Amino acid sequence: MNFWVKIGLILIVLHFFIGFGWLIYKLAPRKKDKNKDKNV
Repeated sequence: MNFWVKIGLILIVLHFFIGFGWLIYKLAPRKKDKNKDKNV
């Protein structure tokens, strides 16, 4: 494999990791939201 193919594959893999991390962050329950509900 040449240099540009390796760079492309690395970018694709990083894109997947960042995407999954963002999804986990968005779907994870937040402590701040729970505290607001208890105070109301």
